[in-house]
Amino acid sequence: MKKIVTYLSILLLLFSCATESKQTEEKQQEKTLGLGEASNDQMPKLCAGKIDRIPNFESKYIDNRNVDVYMPEGYSKEKKYAVLYMHDGLMLFDSTVTWNKQEWEVDEHITKLLRENKIQDVIVVAVPNNGKYRSSEYLPQKSLKKLSESDLEDVLSKRVEGKLLSDDYLKFLTSELKPYIDNHYSTYSDREHTFVMGSSMGGLISMYAICEYPEVFGGAGCVSTHWPMVYAEDFTAAQNKAITDGVINYVANNLPDPKTHKIYFDFGTKTLDSQYEPYQKRVDVIMKKHGFTSENWMTKKFPGENHSEIAWAKRLNIPLEFLLGK
Repeated sequence: MKKIVTYLSILLLLFSCATESKQTEEKQQEKTLGLGEASNDQMPKLCAGKIDRIPNFESKYIDNRNVDVYMPEGYSKEKKYAVLYMHDGLMLFDSTVTWNKQEWEVDEHITKLLRENKIQDVIVVAVPNNGKYRSSEYLPQKSLKKLSESDLEDVLSKRVEGKLLSDDYLKFLTSELKPYIDNHYSTYSDREHTFVMGSSMGGLISMYAICEYPEVFGGAGCVSTHWPMVYAEDFTAAQNKAITDGVINYVANNLPDPKTHKIYFDFGTKTLDSQYEPYQKRVDVIMKKHGFTSENWMTKKFPGENHSEIAWAKRLNIPLEFLLGK
């Protein structure tokens, strides 16, 4: 009997260790999901259309990087195209070059929706993140204005590698990259035809972009928006509240005019996405107060979906049709 008890105890210990190890691994994976790392050397393979790579695009605001411009099949200078700027640009087209072997399937979705005549003609400007300073570029820095000095120091040291770069990142998008795109491609340059989209922290910077530059962007797709801003375990409960209150208050005070702008939000219920619903509900209340309706705003919940490019690819057609629909 003692042998059986000992054997069962060993099995229980092994199971407990394995479970703890798996939970630790999943927790760490949540912190890297959506990081957007991929090969900068390989051109993505596409199902249709083509990509122009602008090598080492120079900026006085952020560090230089390659920028990919996706043109759908049949692209012609005889037509004008809307422009969709997308963050984490190396994760959009080809899973064979991404760190986690996942992709958004942007070319597949754009091709299908254009063939079905469901969206307007559009090109996609894929802007890769910085890697180490991804959070620095994507975390809305004006939302941190009311943090105490010590709380801000913690955010700087624990979340953004000591730098806040989102204001400079948006200056790069609006005053450097956009003029280049409009000068070199057959685009509509007005607000009505200019959109921005991203996931997780990319969802935050998309929201920030349309609030900071409402004269530039007419629509924003905020997919799995990382409203917590930081990872809760790295901060106290009071700090987490101050940080998330800051970004939600920023939204309340800076939303663009619903008569001229469209905003899309969504979230899943698994992995990192499982944290988002309470914050999104608060944002939804703000959207209603500001006069946003189903005509110009959408929030979607996707039960069972997690925080990954696979999940985002499954539903990408929804924000594309909402923002770009004819």
